[in-house]
Amino acid sequence: MSAPSVEVRLVKAGQTKIRYPAELVADDGNRVTVRAPWAGAGARDFGFVRFEPGDVFTEYYWRDRWYAVKEVRTGEGTLKGWYCDITRPAVLDSGELVVEDLDLDLWVSADASSVLRLDEDEFEASGLAARDPEAAGHAVRALDELEFLAHRGKLTDLLDHS
Repeated sequence: MSAPSVEVRLVKAGQTKIRYPAELVADDGNRVTVRAPWAGAGARDFGFVRFEPGDVFTEYYWRDRWYAVKEVRTGEGTLKGWYCDITRPAVLDSGELVVEDLDLDLWVSADASSVLRLDEDEFEASGLAARDPEAAGHAVRALDELEFLAHRGKLTDLLDHS
């Protein structure tokens, strides 16, 4: 029997940024785990990592946290690292997982030697701090928390099923 599927819809500034089908791996009532192949058109080279067709993303979303953690592996299973999106808490309804991207991101390499805060300029330019200071505060604290965990080798503790 195949796993149920969901459609992941990433929203940014009120607009759908991307939507893609994913396999629902687990839902414990708070954390939703899905798995999907790289949904981008072709390869995307960020300089510090390259996402390409065949890569597999195991994505962890929370209903009570302001981030998502995406474990990225090659099609052969080699770990590339973790891409963390700062988001509003996820909503799963009627087979659609909706996540609002708040611009801030964190990249953690497979060996955790590289921990990079990303898109802080986009976050600043988004005007969220003026429009919704509470959400902006949650976003900054979420990025700080993930960076703290990554530097201490504890990021994967969020992903454990214990």
